[in-house]
Amino acid sequence: MTNAPNLQDASVIVALDEGGRVAVLSSLDSQHGGMFLPGGRQDPGEEPEQCARRELREEAGVTAAKWRHLGTYAITLGSTARLSLYLAEELTLGPQELNDTEEDFKLTWWPLADAVTAAAEGRFLLPAGPLALLLADRLFKNGD
Repeated sequence: MTNAPNLQDASVIVALDEGGRVAVLSSLDSQHGGMFLPGGRQDPGEEPEQCARRELREEAGVTAAKWRHLGTYAITLGSTARLSLYLAEELTLGPQELNDTEEDFKLTWWPLADAVTAAAEGRFLLPAGPLALLLADRLFKNGD
């Protein structure tokens, strides 16, 4: 593929609470319909982790004291856009800060194992969430 669309760098977050539950968003909106993890496009001049922190706060109303980078991947062939995945822990809950296109985002908390199963079953709308979940799950299974 040589003519990829003009894509932006983005970040996606596995926010894991002290009970081992993951923040999962859902939407019935035709543009977003389905399940996904918090995340989104970087603003101009924003670093990937800054984007992750902002998106988690805005979409889920969550801040985190501990951050781990899970990896950075090309979004598609033929584009320089990168997708950065993070694990966020030591969470503090607050209100969601949703914009007009996100106003129907519903936050739920899933046990990590259930979220991984849903990812393996293809129940997530976007591919970055399942990849982030699998990488986070592997960290814990390897004792990291």
